[in-house]
Amino acid sequence: MRVVFMGTPDIAAACLKRILADGFDVVGVYTQPDRPKGRGMKLVCSPVKETALAAGIPVFQPEHFREEETVAQLRALKPDICAVVAYGRILPQKVLDVPALGCINIHASLLPKYRGSAPYQWAVLDGLTETGVTAQYMALKMDAGDVIDVAKTPIGENETAGQLLDRLALLGAELLSKTLTRFENGTVTAAAQNEAEVSYAPMLDKSMCPIDWTKTAQQVHNQIRGLHPWPVATMELQGKTFKVHASKVAEGSGKPGEILGLTKTGLLVACGEGAVEVLSLQAEGGKRMAAPDYFRGHPLER
Repeated sequence: MRVVFMGTPDIAAACLKRILADGFDVVGVYTQPDRPKGRGMKLVCSPVKETALAAGIPVFQPEHFREEETVAQLRALKPDICAVVAYGRILPQKVLDVPALGCINIHASLLPKYRGSAPYQWAVLDGLTETGVTAQYMALKMDAGDVIDVAKTPIGENETAGQLLDRLALLGAELLSKTLTRFENGTVTAAAQNEAEVSYAPMLDKSMCPIDWTKTAQQVHNQIRGLHPWPVATMELQGKTFKVHASKVAEGSGKPGEILGLTKTGLLVACGEGAVEVLSLQAEGGKRMAAPDYFRGHPLER
């Protein structure tokens, strides 16, 4: 079975590595074009491209699939199936129609919940205790194709979105390998999504960063976890803006945003209900530090 893989970030690279290790015949890899990054704005290739080149697999990086020549290039690979993981490109119907067995996608949520670009982050932001990955057929409508299989996992009470993604990458890689095996064996089944249960996970942006201390402690903690490692929740303290990297729900009460004190492990801040202990933060222009370490050198004003 000839597989064309399409993906870009680390979670996609983990999936590509897994199916290569499991012996699937990957005849071509599509990923986003190299992008300038860092202070020097040097062109940097995606994790998927790095993986493909290391394995000696042809790499294709079209900006889009509008030109017939680009679609013809895909047809020339004669794929039986296209496996897509966080590619970052919308595939038109003429691309979906190329592989004989169709295009499948690994999505980082339990569809139909959290369709969209930030599914695992919103699962944390919303305080879910369980999420997972879904293998689905691709359709023109975003993340709306029939579901082939799912794999579930609990979300830890202090787990950040970044930590969750690391686990979902491995879970998704396993599910992709399992799904491709089912295609090889001719044992694939699928079921339509329940449109009444659909929810969406829009892109994150920096407007979401400032912490609203009038929310409950659990909601604030979820915000801090869900926005890490990007764009990172922020708080104002002593005239400065701090990034908040880690927290936990704690005992305490007071006016929302009131500093209740410094503990052995963090800075205690009152919320609309309960309190949050800020464990790790980062001052503007500074480095990430444990809260007690930072405030030893920068005493709290009383």
